[in-house]
Amino acid sequence: MGTLIFYHGGVDGLMVGDVLEPGHSRRQHDGCPWCEARAKGEAHMGMDGPSRWASVYFTPNRLYAKFHASMYGRGDLYRVEPVGEVVRSTEDSMESYRAPTARVVAVYERAVLLTMTERRKLDREWAAADALMGRV
Repeated sequence: MGTLIFYHGGVDGLMVGDVLEPGHSRRQHDGCPWCEARAKGEAHMGMDGPSRWASVYFTPNRLYAKFHASMYGRGDLYRVEPVGEVVRSTEDSMESYRAPTARVVAVYERAVLLTMTERRKLDREWAAADALMGRV
């Protein structure tokens, strides 16, 4: 993948050298529409549905990874190194990739929460990515 730096946001408490593997579950939060949709095996608003692949997902977009860490329920943000074949994911309009596993090479932030400024910025980036993919 060249010189791309990849981030993963999700499960908390990992350390440098730990290996991320597919299949960890996310925390469920009362009143969360994404959590309720995932529990039914569906997507909410066209995103974050069940994956068809047994893979670990990562992205060069640090803010997008922070979003996923926050969706985990104060999960952590990591810099990761893919292990195995890296494939561009087409499951979302934001640039992301998947591989069989990934190794944590740095812990960037613990107990992630997005600020309102970060949420607005991510909304703009996501809308632009959706437009490029024709998903608007």
